[in-house]
Amino acid sequence: MNQWVHYQRYAFDSGLIQTFKQIFRELYSVNEDEKSERTVSRRYAGHQIQPKKAVALLKGRGWTVDYNSGLQKVYYSDDVVVTMFALADWFAPSDIEAPTIEEVRFFHRKTGQPLAFEDINPIVFSEAMRDVDLVVSVAHVGGVDPMASHSTIEMRAIIVTESTRLLKLANVEVGDRFVKIDGTRGEYTVHLGSAQVHMMGRGTLNILPVHSQHHGRIFLPFINEDPKTAEIVSKVLLLGEDTKIKDPSIVAQIT
Repeated sequence: MNQWVHYQRYAFDSGLIQTFKQIFRELYSVNEDEKSERTVSRRYAGHQIQPKKAVALLKGRGWTVDYNSGLQKVYYSDDVVVTMFALADWFAPSDIEAPTIEEVRFFHRKTGQPLAFEDINPIVFSEAMRDVDLVVSVAHVGGVDPMASHSTIEMRAIIVTESTRLLKLANVEVGDRFVKIDGTRGEYTVHLGSAQVHMMGRGTLNILPVHSQHHGRIFLPFINEDPKTAEIVSKVLLLGEDTKIKDPSIVAQIT
């Protein structure tokens, strides 16, 4: 992990753009609860998902539907089968009753025996949980922040940190879920998930994506389309120099 941070910083310092999120790919490690349970992950237990959307998303990532096991994906090179359990009829998905995720398990492809997390290739574990996290983030049902993916927020936090470092913006502080900006006209926060902007004493600010205002200043170290990350970075840069804002609709909200 310590070396990974150095690679990420190198990408920014060198202007290195990769064809997909390699250095900045979201990482999912075994957490303490999973280490305790050894073979069962309940990190997404209780999340309700839209079955049609969930199936469509996972099928596009190599998952299949099994009558007995539900949704599963096979990693043939590692002889691993990952299964996401949820009470649902995946063959006739209906939006009337949204299924609730119960647990994620890994099995040996040939023996069918449960695999302990310490025996699974960390890359296989991370990629499998990344798929499940995608479903929870995109195919959620009410009450769940669609941009609440923890690893995505971590990735965006690094990109904002490195962007503001290169531009020498000393008035920006990156937190766990929010970016705090100590502007000249006020104090602002930008949510790393939703990109919502709040100004202390004013509430929510209505700022549309401002990519064009920062053309040439927003650097993303990967080619993948990620408009939400670009939107977050652009808003942070905009508010970090709030005296330079020319858009009358924004000026009216912050003065």
